[in-house]
Amino acid sequence: MRYERCLDLKQLLSEKSFFLFGPRSTGKTYLINQQLVNEALIIDLLNTEIYLRLSASPVDLEGIIKAGHPRKKIVVIDEIQKIPELLSEVHRLLETTDVCFLLTGSSARKLRKSGVDMLAGRAWKANLFPLCSKEIPDFDLERYLRYGGLPQVCQSRSPDEELYSYVDIYLKEEIRAEGIIRRLPPFSRFLKTAALSSGTLLNFAQIASDCAVPVSTVREYYSILEDTLIGFALEPWIHSRKRKAIQTAKFYLFDTGVTHTIAGTKILERNSNIYGQSFEQFIAMELRAYLSYRRIKDPMTFWRSTHGFEVDFLIGEHTAIETKATKRASPRDMKGLKTLKDEGIFKKFYFVSQDNIATEQHGIFFIHWREFLERLWNDDILK
Repeated sequence: MRYERCLDLKQLLSEKSFFLFGPRSTGKTYLINQQLVNEALIIDLLNTEIYLRLSASPVDLEGIIKAGHPRKKIVVIDEIQKIPELLSEVHRLLETTDVCFLLTGSSARKLRKSGVDMLAGRAWKANLFPLCSKEIPDFDLERYLRYGGLPQVCQSRSPDEELYSYVDIYLKEEIRAEGIIRRLPPFSRFLKTAALSSGTLLNFAQIASDCAVPVSTVREYYSILEDTLIGFALEPWIHSRKRKAIQTAKFYLFDTGVTHTIAGTKILERNSNIYGQSFEQFIAMELRAYLSYRRIKDPMTFWRSTHGFEVDFLIGEHTAIETKATKRASPRDMKGLKTLKDEGIFKKFYFVSQDNIATEQHGIFFIHWREFLERLWNDDILK
């Protein structure tokens, strides 16, 4: 199946060289071959011959570029973290030639820990995420909530097998092989706990107790998930004036299917709490991808008061979004949004659910998730 991604690499590279980061199997190589195969020289560090040559002699990069396609001005280096020392050569070529680079990787951690030159602002950063609703023909919400948006999972007749392989081989074995963790059993216990608590407030002490590891280890494990792009923290918005806000972050894994596979979910029951959590995670994934692909720098946060009022997602200080998987929205669902509205800061308020009846009450728009996402990707929600 062919997917048309929302990220336009040609447009990005018309302005600047870029790092393109994304979790494994989100389709970075496929996207490059789809959009740049006739425009760029592609240097794949998964190719053993190229890897051995450049790891032994990074200065050979310039010769490979000149011998390859001297008239092409775009050079892609796929999986740059495999040879971090190449970045010094890239830096030099950026200053002495008119070549534009696209440097892909699944983690910036190894680059930073190697102490290499990160190009000092000469390359900007972009991200690639799992497929979003706009990129999947005949989008099926129920399948997506259970199996997520990794391309090979979306097109598979055996999504459970694909996800199990991904989690077992990559999340455990590759992370261990890179020397990021020393002992796999505690990390495996942590991964399951992180999946089960995805989208909830971080409680390091409780998680440490559940995993039988020190709190400092739990903090390091979460840092690893962020650095390897397997998860992301959602920071709290703490500037409310009338009601004190909590200052504890939430944490989401990057894909609903990966979350369920790690957590051991077999069936996603429509009326279960985990279904509602998956729906919230789905909207989080869509908003995160949209902001990144559109190069919108407004932060995405959430708000919860010390008295329990909450709004799931805030974009900058202009748009507030609450989500619930309910098929019948009611006035009591507005409590968090109404309370936040009283602060007089945010301008637009949306309640996103599976209720087909759209309405507006007290300046809060009740909207079906499909219409909300269509308007979002048509640049009509955050304009």
